[in-house]
Amino acid sequence: MKRSEINQVIRDTEELLRERRIELPPFMKWTPQEWEEKGAECQEIRENQLGWDITDFGCGDFARIGLTALTLRNGNQQEPQRYPKPYAEKLLIAREGQVTPMHFHWYKMEDIINRGGGVLVMQLYCADEREQLDREKPVEVVSDGVRLVLPAGGILELEPGQSVTYTQRLYHSFWGKQGGGDVVVGEVSMCNDDATDNRFLDAPGRFPSIEEDEPPYRLLCNEYPEAK
Repeated sequence: MKRSEINQVIRDTEELLRERRIELPPFMKWTPQEWEEKGAECQEIRENQLGWDITDFGCGDFARIGLTALTLRNGNQQEPQRYPKPYAEKLLIAREGQVTPMHFHWYKMEDIINRGGGVLVMQLYCADEREQLDREKPVEVVSDGVRLVLPAGGILELEPGQSVTYTQRLYHSFWGKQGGGDVVVGEVSMCNDDATDNRFLDAPGRFPSIEEDEPPYRLLCNEYPEAK
């Protein structure tokens, strides 16, 4: 992705959240220059990758395949004694027609909540013993306390206010429904670890390669400088 594209996505997201009256924590508003002055007191933000996460999953077409994620709080799967928080919270922007590729998590269980906007559409599969799509086994999920059984590859739509629980090894892909607009999605989960806990079916990579065609407006969660 070009840095200019990432910058514009962040600006657009900030404007969208302002319109929805959703406020972000201070660290998500720090400039790259401000980050240069931050010391060890901000280590939890650095090590747990709080902040902006804009990705095209290595596909090179963010409008078609991509996600805007804002990690607001997170513990640490690798260092639970240092960071004992057992949960994480994110905001995700699922844009109309923009697909998050099929993947599952070995460790993390998560609730996905449509916080407003359009309709969130998802396709679900169980993983087989080879960690491929099980194209026969029905999918069981709980949506707002109600148990649902879908066929393999079944489609579930969440209207604003509705949610679903993704259990471990449940393949999921999601997007904003065509004609409904962008969706502000809440994610409440166990600790998030994008380095070790994502099993993508086809996507080339979790984080994008970046062409630096202009200075960064905000740093991404994997770009913070070391503490002063």
